[in-house]
Amino acid sequence: MTLRVPKAELPAELRENLIKQFDAVPEPVEVVWHNPKVAEASLEFSAKAGAWDAADESLKTFAHMAVAAQVGCSWCLDINYFLALNQNLDLAKASQVPRWRESEVFTPLERDVLEYAEAMTNTPTTVTDELSARLLDRLGPATLVELTVFIGFANLSTRCNTAHGITSQGFSDACEIPLAARPQMSGVASRS
Repeated sequence: MTLRVPKAELPAELRENLIKQFDAVPEPVEVVWHNPKVAEASLEFSAKAGAWDAADESLKTFAHMAVAAQVGCSWCLDINYFLALNQNLDLAKASQVPRWRESEVFTPLERDVLEYAEAMTNTPTTVTDELSARLLDRLGPATLVELTVFIGFANLSTRCNTAHGITSQGFSDACEIPLAARPQMSGVASRS
């Protein structure tokens, strides 16, 4: 797939900061920079969301990856697998997120979070009272609210990236364990 919106020229300071942080300039930033106000707001919200600390980083990262796998955003899978490596998360688990239902590496809580991420991503959403109650009981209200908004932001990011034609940049090439492919759909996922 090719970019549907060309890359914009970034200010030199921003470009340098992104290269220091990621060793490359993330294509979503270059594409969205055509509207600097939108790009800056997205970067600011992303930074603020990254600083939230009620929910465990692995739960948030795996949830974002579940959204990305369901929506088909290879860029988000790529960058989140890379971030999992740099956050010292369990890469064996991270590699299995796209096929979490078939994998045996996840705890019951992680499975509920992955199910919640997919249920929020379905159109229309398919979050059940039972699933929400299990998460509320185990995580508490502050953490569930954080996780929910984080998953909502993941949906915004993944859908924008796929609509713009943004695909993997190879960030995850540094990871030793290959990312598992999502299994063929069996009526479990999105109704989009």
